[in-house]
Amino acid sequence: MMPAAFAPFLDAAPLCVLARLAAQSPFDAGRLDALFRRVARRQYHKELLFSQVVELMMSVVVRTDDGVHAAYRVRRRAGTVTVSDQAVYDKLRNTEPDLSAALVADSAARLAPVIDALGARRPDWVRGYRTRVLDGNLLSRTQSRLDVPRTTWAAGLPGRVLAVYDPATDLVIDAVLTPDAHANERTLIGEVLTRVRANDLWVADRNFCTLGFLFGIAARKAKFVIRQHGTLVGQPVGRRRPAGRTATGRVFEQDVDLTFEGRTRRVRRVTVALDRPTRDGDAEIHILTNLGRGVPAARVAEVYRRRWTIEGRFLEMAQTLTAEPNTLGYPAAALFAFCLGLVASNAAALVRAAVRASHGAEAADGMSWQEVASEVRRTYAGMMVALPPTAWAFVGGWTTAELAAALRSVAERVRPDGYAKSRRGPKRPPPPKGPYRNGGHVATHRLLQQREAAAK
Repeated sequence: MMPAAFAPFLDAAPLCVLARLAAQSPFDAGRLDALFRRVARRQYHKELLFSQVVELMMSVVVRTDDGVHAAYRVRRRAGTVTVSDQAVYDKLRNTEPDLSAALVADSAARLAPVIDALGARRPDWVRGYRTRVLDGNLLSRTQSRLDVPRTTWAAGLPGRVLAVYDPATDLVIDAVLTPDAHANERTLIGEVLTRVRANDLWVADRNFCTLGFLFGIAARKAKFVIRQHGTLVGQPVGRRRPAGRTATGRVFEQDVDLTFEGRTRRVRRVTVALDRPTRDGDAEIHILTNLGRGVPAARVAEVYRRRWTIEGRFLEMAQTLTAEPNTLGYPAAALFAFCLGLVASNAAALVRAAVRASHGAEAADGMSWQEVASEVRRTYAGMMVALPPTAWAFVGGWTTAELAAALRSVAERVRPDGYAKSRRGPKRPPPPKGPYRNGGHVATHRLLQQREAAAK
């Protein structure tokens, strides 16, 4: 299925080939430019195509190039970009947020059928419902390169992103963006509700616990498992009943009546009395759900606990990608880069799905994907010299089934045990120190000598 020129890389670096195959579909130039023509309202194509901007910025996000200007110079020398660097910056700063969000949704729409063809879809958290995990991410501060932030000591924040994650496919399937970093996540709930479909199960933290959101989900014949916010008050019905326990504490259940705009809806409130308080000092957490009694309270609590999988996705992006370049002060550019990070993480999810289909879920989950990302970065540039983009053009003609078969074939060459996670022992408490003294330093060599002398 793969040309003979691919053989050395299939033997020595199958993960690198796998990564390129996974990225070929969401970053196909024709598909990207068609998406631009369909979604963009203000921008237009002239000398610099949208696909060229995506390819340039993606090299920054995956750390192939150190920054936007470095990536521009590489492509300028190669003749693939002929416009000025200022034209590139202008294109980035004017990227429409709707276009950035569409990139994320389009990548998931393209990759989900491939994961299904691989047979690598994970079971739903609750049978019969499509789980949708919602969480927000505030983009970190950027350098004060613009005139406006230089007039204040405050950090410049370029925006906020709400991401919708599908744990069955391990894909981020949608994103809601705002350039106003001070905007509360709740102000975006109206846009999130337009994404809700019947038989969805929305899982979210207490920041999203508003009466409007809960009633909006239920009105669309969907379900929710959302932690109760302290400001949301309902009318308890009956007494709190014991309902077993989970790994983190004892579980109780009670019905609660909620009233919104003259309507009253009865929901279940699942309470977990924690064995250990949270970082915020909470001894109990309350979870609201409209799932039926067929889903036990302990199961509801476990579904909410697994919400942290999306936090793991954000952590993975921070460790392996540069999805928040601190040089991109313009909000539109920063949001565009973060969405490209989400698309890259979706491509990585397809790689994991291929490994899962070939070696099993346990082997895939035991791999260090940070180590995988490091190996791909070390090998990728050399592979693309030997196999330039034109050598991969044949992939664009494959059907979903053919792409899945190729991914499985390449994944079978991977040795998951060679990328096993490092398991560290329990953390030891730090030794006591003397009274704090400002300033001063000590020679580490002398401290080591003192320890050796004391041990004799």
